[in-house]
Amino acid sequence: MSSFFLPVRQVMNPAPVCIAGLASVQEALETMKANDISSLIVERRDPQDEFGIVLLTDVAREVIGQSRSITRTSVYEIMVKPAPAVDADMNIKYAIRHMSRLGLSHCLVLEGRELVGLVSLRQLALRYFEEAARQR
Repeated sequence: MSSFFLPVRQVMNPAPVCIAGLASVQEALETMKANDISSLIVERRDPQDEFGIVLLTDVAREVIGQSRSITRTSVYEIMVKPAPAVDADMNIKYAIRHMSRLGLSHCLVLEGRELVGLVSLRQLALRYFEEAARQR
């Protein structure tokens, strides 16, 4: 395949949906359903805190799979924190490699410590193959 540079920022979702850590899992599920998404970014409590992420698979494993209540379980109890992240200017080839090696389906996209987007391995891989085909 041809070599090309495409930064993550050109593939990411620049407007990810966020939720507070104290929200219930029921609220998280309602937000996911309303936005037709499978992940939410958990907001930082203050500038020194880290972002979290909660995936639909986390809900399935940690709540449904363990027969916990969706109304009495808070997002912070099941989220991943700190959330995995990639830099906005990273080449998508390396972002794909990084996420694949770590078994990640979603990553926050950061510029410094600021959240600028969210990206999925699916988005990255499809765009990579699209660009590679275009280079031929």
